[in-house]
Amino acid sequence: LCNLRCIYCMEKDGVDKKQHSEILSIEDLNEIARTAYGVGIKKIRLTGGEPLVRKGIIDLCSGIRAISDEIEIGITTNGALLKDMAEDLKSAGADRLNISLDTLNADTYKQITRTGGLQDVLDGIEAAQLAGFETIKINTVLIGGVNDADVMDMIHLTKDHDLHVRFIELMPMGVTKDWDDSRFITVEFIEQLLHGAELIKVDGVARVYRFPDHCGTVGLISPMSNSFCAFCNKIRVTADGKLKPCLHSEDEIDLKGLRGKDLSLAIQKGILNKPLQHHLCTVGTDTKRSMNEIGG
Repeated sequence: LCNLRCIYCMEKDGVDKKQHSEILSIEDLNEIARTAYGVGIKKIRLTGGEPLVRKGIIDLCSGIRAISDEIEIGITTNGALLKDMAEDLKSAGADRLNISLDTLNADTYKQITRTGGLQDVLDGIEAAQLAGFETIKINTVLIGGVNDADVMDMIHLTKDHDLHVRFIELMPMGVTKDWDDSRFITVEFIEQLLHGAELIKVDGVARVYRFPDHCGTVGLISPMSNSFCAFCNKIRVTADGKLKPCLHSEDEIDLKGLRGKDLSLAIQKGILNKPLQHHLCTVGTDTKRSMNEIGG
């Protein structure tokens, strides 16, 4: 589920709701997290849709934290509900936040999200900082003709704030698969604006830059123009219990109802079956799911 209706993520009418019995319970999710930790996974990210609309999200964080202090718990959220939840999430054991924010222009934000208010997200970011979240990343999806004029405003966020703004290339999947080519711009557009910034590291799938006088950093994530498949170590579990070894693969492994050794073997199978390369730029995505059904 989600409380926004972003134009690149879902249709304006939202998602087809599943029956309660079709989705994983909080207990199921905790069991998957516990088993994943048992096979060596130490980073767990809660995504959506929008994870903060999920009943029991605080209990889920607490349950995962109880498994081990070694686990790093991240949450990817649109931030609209974060103002009232940041402190509880931090207390429950969440370590990191990725906040989806594609513009600092209120009108453009309304255009992209259809239903959202920019100030709610800005208040949420402030609340997260006050709650003690030390690592806050801002995810900005590049959309040609929509928010490309707002890029410098997003970069300026890093000057006085210890925020990590990451620009992500739009991918042709779900509602965007038939969009005009002009909507898909590459991170080369951003690189031209980074004169004077130093490439300081490669953090997972992101190339990270810092301006000399800035508190935060700018990251570039390029699934289209510079495939990072060889460095991807993510697996995803959907709300209805399917493990996806790759975001763009149609392969799914059903975890629902599995326990113990059977669950462990299924997770290991998903890890070992990760494809070497997607072919998003040649024949397109294989998955039949939209991004909001998979999780970022």
